[in-house]
Amino acid sequence: MPVVIPAHRATRVVKPLACWFALALGLSTVGAQGAELADWLPGPDARVVDQRSLQQQERFYPLGPLRKISGQLRMEGRLDVRGKVESLTQEYPTERTMSTLFDSAREALREPGSQVVFWCQGRDCGESSLWANEVFGNARLFGADEQQAFLLQRQDARTLVALYGVTRGNRRVALHVERLVAEQPLGVLLPTPSTLLRELRSSGRLAFADLADMPQPEWVAVIARGLNLDSTLRVRVCGPHAAAWQQALYSQGVRQGRLSLCEQGQALSLEWLR
Repeated sequence: MPVVIPAHRATRVVKPLACWFALALGLSTVGAQGAELADWLPGPDARVVDQRSLQQQERFYPLGPLRKISGQLRMEGRLDVRGKVESLTQEYPTERTMSTLFDSAREALREPGSQVVFWCQGRDCGESSLWANEVFGNARLFGADEQQAFLLQRQDARTLVALYGVTRGNRRVALHVERLVAEQPLGVLLPTPSTLLRELRSSGRLAFADLADMPQPEWVAVIARGLNLDSTLRVRVCGPHAAAWQQALYSQGVRQGRLSLCEQGQALSLEWLR
């Protein structure tokens, strides 16, 4: 069973998720989907520099900035999971920019029902050398700390996709994508507060298709923390139980007056009032 491990509580285990997601594809189908990795990355001016076929692995993905202190790898949280992994790394000409290429790949990854678990950019990701060597084991992914980005996305009950982009020392952008199909269902994977805020600022709207009922305490807590990272942000709370979500967010410290209401939609959504 995969676990999310905050830096200060390495023993906290993610509780099972019974019915929020549909059943994932079986492991036997993953090989047939290998070509999709290339479909997620921009082309046709890309050059494949590394490709790894399906392997059973123990993997970890950081859920916060990656640093090394006194020889120990440190991060705010991490997801540990075992499953079958395949990956593809491509390099692009010097005239292509990392931010444009990464955004293009990020948009290609969007699927109905998918959920971004962690998204960082630039120095908010930590040290590029650690992402290259400690996380991905791929020296071609070492580059400038300020020119990097990482996205971890849940596709379904057992499938994760990790996307990493960096501008290398030769000024070429490298994009790496890998898909992991876990041996066991992934359990509850709440996004980090900073990820929720980054998504809201990026798209202007966050939709929570699985949150059609009354407020759930774990989701109230993470959404409130995300909104409180920017106390100037004003948001419209929509959905059949919008008023209950509004009050729950107020109880978690979101300042009153920042949240307005609408009853549209079949599940919770948040809209940025620019």
